[in-house]
Amino acid sequence: MLNEFKTFITRGNVIDLAVGIIIGAAFTAIVDSLVKDVIMPPIGFILGGIDFSNFFLTIAGEPKATLDQTKEAGAVVIAYGAFINAIIKFAIVAFAVFMIVKAVNRLRELALKAPPPSAGPPPPPPEDIRLLSEIRDLLKQR
Repeated sequence: MLNEFKTFITRGNVIDLAVGIIIGAAFTAIVDSLVKDVIMPPIGFILGGIDFSNFFLTIAGEPKATLDQTKEAGAVVIAYGAFINAIIKFAIVAFAVFMIVKAVNRLRELALKAPPPSAGPPPPPPEDIRLLSEIRDLLKQR
């Protein structure tokens, strides 16, 4: 069982998956910052200073000024502003993945269309091979 696990874990697909997950986690942090720090502030400004992350609906308990204060007070809330932010993050990630796949497909098409590099004339055989070929040809003539 240990050998099977070792074989499984050292296969290329598992290692590629692990690298993909690590890069995905780093990419998620970038997208989170992009949405929270770059995209949402101008949208909030255009909409009159609205912060989507503080949009919530109180189901039970007393609502406070912010989502964090309401949660700290023990109220049950539906944080639909956080859901809106999650949808925007998803759209950004989906678009980025689309662009990466599109670029890879374009490169693949270019690689298939490109003529193979010409190798030119083959190099002459080594001296010993040439001599052996001559001896062979002489023996065939006899």
